[in-house]
Amino acid sequence: MIKPLYALVYSLAVSLLLISGEVAAKQTSAVTESEKARVLVWGDSLSAAYGIPQEKGWVSLLQERFKDELEVVNASISGETTQGGLTRLPDALEQHKPTLLLLELGANDGLRGFKTELIEENLQRMIEMSLAADAKVVLLGIRIPLNYGFTYTQKFEKIYVDLAEKFQLPLLPFLLEPVALDYDLMQADGLHPTADAQPKVLEHVLTLLTPELDKLLASKDAAAPQTISDSAAEGAVKVKDPEDSSKNIPKNADLGSETTLAPAAVN
Repeated sequence: MIKPLYALVYSLAVSLLLISGEVAAKQTSAVTESEKARVLVWGDSLSAAYGIPQEKGWVSLLQERFKDELEVVNASISGETTQGGLTRLPDALEQHKPTLLLLELGANDGLRGFKTELIEENLQRMIEMSLAADAKVVLLGIRIPLNYGFTYTQKFEKIYVDLAEKFQLPLLPFLLEPVALDYDLMQADGLHPTADAQPKVLEHVLTLLTPELDKLLASKDAAAPQTISDSAAEGAVKVKDPEDSSKNIPKNADLGSETTLAPAAVN
């Protein structure tokens, strides 16, 4: 009777050890995940990998590049406008609680000829919401075709410059700068980069983003700050600023939508 009882106790003890080890491993994994800086990408089809496999998009490449340091949440939607982004943002901030928000919206507004005052107001409200939620903001700008008129295109580009100055935000003036004039790197619609273009887009983003990520990670672990400059620099692409790199985008186009809309009265 003693031996079966001993065997039962031994078996229970081993089971408890295995269970406790599994629980500890899950807790350790959860803690490690929670310690990562969370980046929320808030954009349109240019960030949503429109027309290409999701894993080929620049946002997915960003996550893969820094999978040990960052948790990247891509909440971008093809065809999204600043009004749509503004409507969705409060719930996203509450759900994801990002440390950093990459704001890449406005292209569809501009291509539809929306008033620049409305675009700027929507972007400003999203910036204010994010800052109030303790999320740092990085602006990723876009350009629209010159055939929308010199006055409108200049006012559109100035939106991002003014907001960056007002809130002291890092600004990338044109997300597609290194690829927009290369027909081989653009899809047939002339609006969206191909899969082959995505690494170049990522490297362009990282010229602005890397210093911000270094500061972010250093603040999370001041005793032993992590930096990602070295890994970000690997394969970095130097790009030249083309004067009219948006001139080939067709007027009345709509990013991430099969339908094109006639523009409203431009201001």
